[in-house]
Amino acid sequence: MTSVTPDESFATPAGAAQLDRTAKALRANGYTVHLVDTTEEARKLVVDLVPRDQSVFTATSETLRLSGIAADLDESGNFQSVRANASDLSADVYDQIRLGAVPDVVVGSVHAVTEEGQLVVGSASGSQFAPYASGARKAVWVVGAQKVVPDLETGLRRLRSYSLPKEHERIQRLYGQSSFLGRILILEREAFPDRGTVILVREPIGF
Repeated sequence: MTSVTPDESFATPAGAAQLDRTAKALRANGYTVHLVDTTEEARKLVVDLVPRDQSVFTATSETLRLSGIAADLDESGNFQSVRANASDLSADVYDQIRLGAVPDVVVGSVHAVTEEGQLVVGSASGSQFAPYASGARKAVWVVGAQKVVPDLETGLRRLRSYSLPKEHERIQRLYGQSSFLGRILILEREAFPDRGTVILVREPIGF
């Protein structure tokens, strides 16, 4: 994609009433919801929620990187990290995608969560979609308050006009490459009890 200025109106964190409505809708849609004040509280909660004796895959996420959650799960040696335990992979991109397709637990984030209780995720390859949708027995998403939007239409607009340009900036800075939106996953509700957990953080984190 060509460089686009992110719509910074989507960087503003939701207020208490909006977060409460979102949490209520998520619970009605089958998700377990934790509403915490700070990123550090979310980090500690993830460490408590993820079992030590089950495989865990961390989806690529600025939220996980900036919060320290990715390091906790992949580098501490306290968890059965899929990334840490992976042998050297071939250059085949499908080998890399299959690496995280069916862990016991996946931990990641989303690009938008609606007040109607939907989760919206965008991706170039869709590599995180398999465990998010059904491949993992448990899924945990850590979501900053700035990702809360009124409805699905606004969530998709946030993805395209804010999250994608921010990811493009990140990829350009690190690798000199461009990013693009290849796939979109919309999670409407959770079919299996206690499978999906959303940790809503009252402060912004990630994009």
